[in-house]
Amino acid sequence: MTAVDADVQARAKQSLGRGHERIHALVTSLLAARDASGTLVDVGCGRGDLWRASSGRFARCIGIDAVRYPDLPPEVSFEQADLDRDRLPIDDGTADVTAAVEVIEHLENPRAFVRELARVTKAAGWVVVTTPNQLSVLSLLTLVAKGQFSAFQRAEYPAHRTALLEVDLRRIADESGLGEIEIAYTRWGRVPLSSRHYPAAFAALAPRSFSDNVAMIGRRCG
Repeated sequence: MTAVDADVQARAKQSLGRGHERIHALVTSLLAARDASGTLVDVGCGRGDLWRASSGRFARCIGIDAVRYPDLPPEVSFEQADLDRDRLPIDDGTADVTAAVEVIEHLENPRAFVRELARVTKAAGWVVVTTPNQLSVLSLLTLVAKGQFSAFQRAEYPAHRTALLEVDLRRIADESGLGEIEIAYTRWGRVPLSSRHYPAAFAALAPRSFSDNVAMIGRRCG
């Protein structure tokens, strides 16, 4: 197990190891549509919510994070790593699916990170990444009003470091050797100046505009 310094562990704990259930639902639907199974490598696994949401789709899960949260399911094989500094502590081609749910925005070098996700994925396996959606109405209005994207304001720093657009996700995936790239949105977004969220049917009319989070999925080529 790799040693991870206290500052990195403290930043990791800011997320509480939890992601929104709508994000995990989107990821699991993307994987179900591709009939993905086998070994799941969950990078930034937190408390294991993706494994729980997968409903037995995968035979095995390897979780990687800066800290091990106490309620990570015992059947998840855990590896500790500083995702900014370390190579992922598993062999090339280990995973049928490698996922990083709400992780890439916390890191300094998203291109190096996605290359690592691709490295540990089998040929023809899937890589899926999610991150805050900078193109939502909420985020764009916040950018105009405050000069900062909604999920990257002062209160979120230094936990949230790197804001990526849909075009960035596509470029990084392509540069990392992924093909069959698809972008999808959660269809769950907060209404500006409110704690309410758009109804799902309304968000479905313009998912990019009315979703707080975006996913990129791609297949490892070669």
